[in-house]
Amino acid sequence: MLYNKVFYEDREIENERLELTDKGSLYFLGSNVTFRNCTLVLKVSGRNLLFDEGTRFIDCTFEVKQELKNHQQWVFASLKGCRFKGRLSGCDFGHWPDYSDRAGHGSIENCDFTEARLAGCRFHGCDINTLSFPKWPCFTFLDPIGRTPELRSVKWPGSFGDIVVDNLHTHPPSTKALTYYAPSAAERFETTPEELRALIEKFDCIVY
Repeated sequence: MLYNKVFYEDREIENERLELTDKGSLYFLGSNVTFRNCTLVLKVSGRNLLFDEGTRFIDCTFEVKQELKNHQQWVFASLKGCRFKGRLSGCDFGHWPDYSDRAGHGSIENCDFTEARLAGCRFHGCDINTLSFPKWPCFTFLDPIGRTPELRSVKWPGSFGDIVVDNLHTHPPSTKALTYYAPSAAERFETTPEELRALIEKFDCIVY
C-alpha cells in the first residue's frame, strides 16, 4: 500500500483543529514544530502517527477516536498543559531517554487524562503531581518500582499479583506511574474489578 505522507514541521500551529483520520496517510509531526491550543483528532493506528524529537504540544486537546495501541512515540514529544480523551493502551509518555537515541527531548507536565481510558500506560521521568489521572475503573500505581515491596506484601486476586505486581521492578527505572483499566485487567488476569478494588483501596500509592 502506498501511503500519502502528511508533514507538519518547522512552524508553529495555533488554534487549529487537525483531523488525523485518513488510514491511507502517514502523519509526520515534527521536526521543530509547535502545536499551541490545537485540537488533534486521532483516528489512525500508531504506525500511521509519527513524532519526531522536538515536537511540542502546548495546551492542546487530543481526541482519540480509535483506540491507540502501543504508541511509544509520545516520548519523543514535549507535552505541556494538554488534555486527552479516548482510549489508549500500552502507550508511554514523558522523559525516557533510554528508549532510543532520539527520545531525550520528551517530557510531560500539567496534563489531564481524566477523560481518557488508559490501559497499561506508563509515565516516565516526570513530576506526577502535575498530572491528573483517570478515575475508576482506571487505577494508577504511583512510584511503582519504589513501592514494589509494599505492594507485594498482600495476596492479589487471580494472576494479577504474579504477573503484574511481582514484576513492577522490571519496568524502566524512569517509570513514575503506571495506569491500568480494571475491566480489561480483570479479564486478562482471571479476577474481577471488584476483587481488584478491594486491594487497591488499601494503598495510598494507588489512585483511582
